[in-house]
Amino acid sequence: MNELKFKGEWNEAKGKLKQKFAQLTDDDLLYSKGQDEELLGRLQKKLGQGQDEIRKIIASL
Repeated sequence: MNELKFKGEWNEAKGKLKQKFAQLTDDDLLYSKGQDEELLGRLQKKLGQGQDEIRKIIASL
């Protein structure tokens, strides 16, 4: 999967991620089109999980 696929709007996904992972901040969840790898890197660093696992979490929202 080259691009992150979101079910619904990113704002809704952000809210769900913040509920699931209380340590995430708005800055951690900043997303601009084409900056998938940057977002994944921030989440990977903050959550201590691999990119594949983070992609699965986002896809499941």
